[in-house]
Amino acid sequence: MNDQNREEQKKDAQNKYDQLQELAKSTFWGYLGCELVEATEQSVIISLELADHHKNLIGIVHGGVMMSMLDNAMGLIIMLGTGENTVTATMNTHFLSNVASGKIFCKAELLHCTKRTNTMTASLYDEHDELLAWASGAYRGGSSKSRL
Repeated sequence: MNDQNREEQKKDAQNKYDQLQELAKSTFWGYLGCELVEATEQSVIISLELADHHKNLIGIVHGGVMMSMLDNAMGLIIMLGTGENTVTATMNTHFLSNVASGKIFCKAELLHCTKRTNTMTASLYDEHDELLAWASGAYRGGSSKSRL
């Protein structure tokens, strides 16, 4: 793939993401506040600037926020790549470290796909590249009627 094709792919993914972002403003995704950093057919990177509402009672990022980022990044690969809706069938998460402030990043990658199921992996890092969590998930296509 040449540089022009990569740029077109990034632009197409950004346009799809912008449409999804508009639809998601009033949902949990909108409340969470994630931003798309990079997207290809095989991977997605999202980020989140941490705020007080992302923390638990001991002052670190809540595990549910971490899992939401991991889940959403993996699902975005399908939604941006095909425009189809998808749902999480299974997700396994390993929490490795914690963070209380700054920006966190999640990179998800397509590992394997079949006609009905896509298997993904995702890793969550802090702004110093420390691995915070790792997940794998299986995703099923939802309705063939895309909202895009």
